[in-house]
Amino acid sequence: MNADTAVIMIDMQNMYLEQDKRDRFGWPPIVRFDEVVAECAELLAAARVQGLPVIYTRQVQRPDGADMTPSMRKLRAAAPADEADLVDTRPDGWAADILDVVAPQPGDIVLDKLRWDAFFRTELDVILRNLGVRRLVVAGLQTNVCVETTTRSAMMMGFEVAVPEDAVSTDGESLHVNALDAMRVLYVEVAPWRELLEPGAEWNRATTTPSYGRTMPVAP
Repeated sequence: MNADTAVIMIDMQNMYLEQDKRDRFGWPPIVRFDEVVAECAELLAAARVQGLPVIYTRQVQRPDGADMTPSMRKLRAAAPADEADLVDTRPDGWAADILDVVAPQPGDIVLDKLRWDAFFRTELDVILRNLGVRRLVVAGLQTNVCVETTTRSAMMMGFEVAVPEDAVSTDGESLHVNALDAMRVLYVEVAPWRELLEPGAEWNRATTTPSYGRTMPVAP
């Protein structure tokens, strides 16, 4: 068992099934969405077998949008009146719910967040410290947004961080690959999730690979 390791599952929500709404903002479908969801489900199952804490985040907002970022408020304001629900992740709404295939299980923790960073104004840091966690596997959506932002904050707060390259994705192949390389440069361990959860995994690619993240091949 990796007793000091926790899995953070970022924003695996029904909102990504509403591609018709995403299209109207010019947001392409998530790359390899079904494959990544399946990998996340297997990652979660393996983590639970090992007894690792599993913590989910959900991106939510007030129905009136008063807590949105300025950019999202502009997007909402630009939508026609009959499409005001294009950006709708109310905490009690279907879009904010976790996808059924990766649904939380008894004992898992679910945190709501208002920003890309899972640490920003949430209880995440306190929970992790109380659990004795020092290593984080950060998976889910999207690689270059909430996954990368949360990973950067985690490193600044003293956690050792890994990102499973087969259990994250975003809405563009280049965005995904570039985000993984940006995290590699920061000494994040980037590898398939099965390697990251191996008992005794050292997570030492960043310190043993010359030019790590600067000359990496395109991710599969």
